[in-house]
Amino acid sequence: FRFLAPDALPLVRDDPGLLEGVLANLFSNALRHAACHMRPMRRASGDGDLVVLDVVDHGSGVPAGLKERIFEPFARLDERSSGVGLGLAVAKGFAEAMGAAITAVDTPGGGLTVRVTLPAVASGVREALGAGQ
Repeated sequence: FRFLAPDALPLVRDDPGLLEGVLANLFSNALRHAACHMRPMRRASGDGDLVVLDVVDHGSGVPAGLKERIFEPFARLDERSSGVGLGLAVAKGFAEAMGAAITAVDTPGGGLTVRVTLPAVASGVREALGAGQ
């Protein structure tokens, strides 16, 4: 996975397999719900002692009262969509197993951004996330 990212980000302690599972599920979900003319975006940023990974779509979004529910197993907010409603629940479980947080927020202009927040390691800097992969 390549992310739009600043030249340097703090290192994070993660499990590469779990992080790949998180991001694969988030991007798959974003592809299903994105507006047909706009591909989902992936971006990474540093925020103090955190690294923030966003998967952004410009689809129809999720009503405010349902944003937490989308991470529950078998949650399907739209009966027309494919899948059984496990992708975001799996992503949340994997993220939490690594000590990360996962949340859903509105995308400015419409859509949904799913944000993964990982604690940064105290020292060291990593060049753009995904470099060398």
